Amino acid sequence: MAHTSVNEQGPDDAVGRQTTSGVLWLTAQKWVIRLLGFVTIAVLTRLLSPEDFGTVAAASTILPFFYLLSDLGFAAYIVQVAKADQRMLSTAFWFSLSAGVVLGAVLFAIAPLAGILFANPEVVPVLRALSLWVIFTAFGSVPLAILRRTMRFRVLAGQGAIAAVIAQVVAMVMAFSGLGVWALVGQSLVAPAVTTVLAWTVIHWRPTLAFNRREFATMTRFGAKVLGVEFVAMLRASGEAAVISSTLGVAALGYMNIAQRLVQVVQDLTGSAIVPVTTVAFARIREDRERLLNAYLRALRMSYAALSLPLTIVAVAAPMIVPLLFGEAWATSYPIAQILAIAGTLTVGAWLDHGLFYGLGKPGKWFVYALVIDAVTLTTTILLVRFGLVAVAWGFLAVCVVATVSRWFLVSGELSAPVRKIASPFLFVVIAVVVSGAAGWGVMLLTRSLPDWASILVIAVTVSVVHLSVTRLIAPTVIAEGLAVLARSKWGKRIRFLRSGEDDA
Repeated sequence: MAHTSVNEQGPDDAVGRQTTSGVLWLTAQKWVIRLLGFVTIAVLTRLLSPEDFGTVAAASTILPFFYLLSDLGFAAYIVQVAKADQRMLSTAFWFSLSAGVVLGAVLFAIAPLAGILFANPEVVPVLRALSLWVIFTAFGSVPLAILRRTMRFRVLAGQGAIAAVIAQVVAMVMAFSGLGVWALVGQSLVAPAVTTVLAWTVIHWRPTLAFNRREFATMTRFGAKVLGVEFVAMLRASGEAAVISSTLGVAALGYMNIAQRLVQVVQDLTGSAIVPVTTVAFARIREDRERLLNAYLRALRMSYAALSLPLTIVAVAAPMIVPLLFGEAWATSYPIAQILAIAGTLTVGAWLDHGLFYGLGKPGKWFVYALVIDAVTLTTTILLVRFGLVAVAWGFLAVCVVATVSRWFLVSGELSAPVRKIASPFLFVVIAVVVSGAAGWGVMLLTRSLPDWASILVIAVTVSVVHLSVTRLIAPTVIAEGLAVLARSKWGKRIRFLRSGEDDA
């Protein structure tokens, strides 16, 4: 039977434990997906060409536009609203499903225009097949939002891992069958389809035929701002893809895509859970500004520490990681990956700030920030693309520096805290990254004669030891905070239970 309310708000003292467990579960999901994904991508890059990857990358930049229009930011509204009842949820569901079907048909019809935009006719059939992606994701939008709202991140993690594994198996089978680019298309379609089916099987809620105009108007006012943020980001990504493809060729877009994937893998394995989890957590404590400020700073310190270490390893060892994982044919991607890894450290704060403003119910302020930064990013790409992909990557890094500083002032005003206090978590990370990166670079020069895998291992150990040592020296509370938060989580309780069982034995 349908539930009339989805408001499983836990007590305040449970928010910290739920947040930590959510981050851990979603991070564990990414580990499963990405470790298997490494195998998949290593095989696919040897069976498929850079043009195949570039074609799907070009088509994929258009898809999110249509999904955003079908969702209209309603999922984000459901996650943070104080009360989500049957009428509101049903209104969101029927709009998303109807819009998804219509927009999927529109995407199918206008696919030839994308072929002209990217100067690649192969994009047309690929994009037409991927129009189903819009329908699948629209159908699952509300049930997935409900799972996030109720902080059932363990369920979300399990479903995401199952869907990704099935999609990767499908891609491998299709690639070995000689289907070329369609292996990537199959992977892109299977994952959202399986995720949607699993979400509906878990939640108890079912929509009624209710559609309320007042609820729709309320959600639209909030969602329009969320839509603006995501729309601008997608417009920037599509614009960059079009500029690179038309200026340097579709193969160049493929090289850029592989570099971005490598950095994204590292980010996914360590910090991709930040936005979905913190949005809910910040929404629950937003009335207590002192508590909110302390929670934000603690999360920022731990996020910087957790993500900067693996990204530093990639920045140093990319010349060996890229050929080892993807083959020598992709060596062009490694200098791009090095620069993007450094930039990735700077974007950690953006993820957390994104969750903060959405959790506070103020996506409008984040929209203004995103509009300016994405416009500057696209303009920088247009100006630098004629100098090559490496120049584009350096330009992105420069924009990340500017964006980071601007966010300090933005968050400072919102939380009524001094700018230096908001910026302080970033300063220890700079020192840790520079010192550990220099140590890793020196080790790389000394281990050139070793096999690539051995050199990567030595570099990783060196960077990790130096990074953690510097962090403990100049920011001793960071590691202690991380261990304390982990101990309070359900994971920590399970570890203690297992240890007590071993002691009894």
